[in-house]
Amino acid sequence: MTALTEAGAKRRSGYAFRPPASLTLICLIAALAGAALVALTMGAAGIPLARLPAALGLWADASASSTLARDQLVLWSIRIPRIGAAAMVGALLAASGAIMQGLFRNPLADPALVGVSSGGALAAAAAIVFTDSQIGQNLRFMQHQLLPIAAFAGSLATTIILYSIASRSGRTSIAIFLLAGIAIAAIANAGIGLLVFIADDRQLRDITFWLLGSLSGATWPKLATLAPVLGLAAIACLSIARGLDVLVLGEAEAFHSGVDVERLKRISIVLVSAMTGVAVSVCGVVGFVGIVVPHLLRLLIGPGHRLLLPASMLLGAVLLVGADTLARTIVAPAEMPIGILTAAIGAPFFLGMLLRQRGLVSL
Repeated sequence: MTALTEAGAKRRSGYAFRPPASLTLICLIAALAGAALVALTMGAAGIPLARLPAALGLWADASASSTLARDQLVLWSIRIPRIGAAAMVGALLAASGAIMQGLFRNPLADPALVGVSSGGALAAAAAIVFTDSQIGQNLRFMQHQLLPIAAFAGSLATTIILYSIASRSGRTSIAIFLLAGIAIAAIANAGIGLLVFIADDRQLRDITFWLLGSLSGATWPKLATLAPVLGLAAIACLSIARGLDVLVLGEAEAFHSGVDVERLKRISIVLVSAMTGVAVSVCGVVGFVGIVVPHLLRLLIGPGHRLLLPASMLLGAVLLVGADTLARTIVAPAEMPIGILTAAIGAPFFLGMLLRQRGLVSL
């Protein structure tokens, strides 16, 4: 009877009949390829699937020479960089959420809790407002790079402040780090409110669009910035996967199992901050990716981080590519901020998962 009860609980919790790791990753890669293919064909300037190979340069199509130049311009200058940025940002945000939840041993933890996103948003809002000032006039030559640089610098400064507050005598308190992050996020939001109050109409629109998230500014140089960060993050995630698995048992048990807990905390905190800061610097504040994706995957494939972290990267990429495609098409030729879609879809979906699991998950 006990065995049957445990089997029923596992089946309800989603841990029974786990698919093999290779099959899970193959399915996620196929889903990402499918989402990217759909994104290539959809938008204000639609490109039918039949014209897509010629536009990508896979083969020549003399009969469509009148539209070929337009299709190639749309794909290579706008759509492909945007799809690449959406996939990389989604992967970074989802992996950040998975690491944060493993570090805090809480499935509801999110990178936004530690104030990294808010710090980046405050710096970006300040850059928008003060670009028109006397000092800002001297930076006009780099106006396209100023916003992402400011957002990344704000995220990095927030991380340094939080780490200095939470660390003492070479040890880092996760509880103090979390509470200090909540306080700094509140301070950053107050600063953003002040900037909104003093901004003019054009600046207010720019700040609002940034806070709601957008990938409209994706370019090849930004992809060149994201790609190495994503590659290094993937390698770092694999290196800390075992430590996060053991940390679930508690810090003392992890220490006695041979895990350098303090080193694991430092690497995880810096890694989450760097990934979130780079993502915010490219697309602004996008919510619910870092909390929904890891939670969903834990129900499907279990809590092991060696599979959870790469799977989170892939599913986060699929989610954000799909959300960006919808944002570009739902009100075409205008564009809906992607943060609205991720919140509108992610929040009800997450609440549904919580209601389904409320008998099994202790909050």
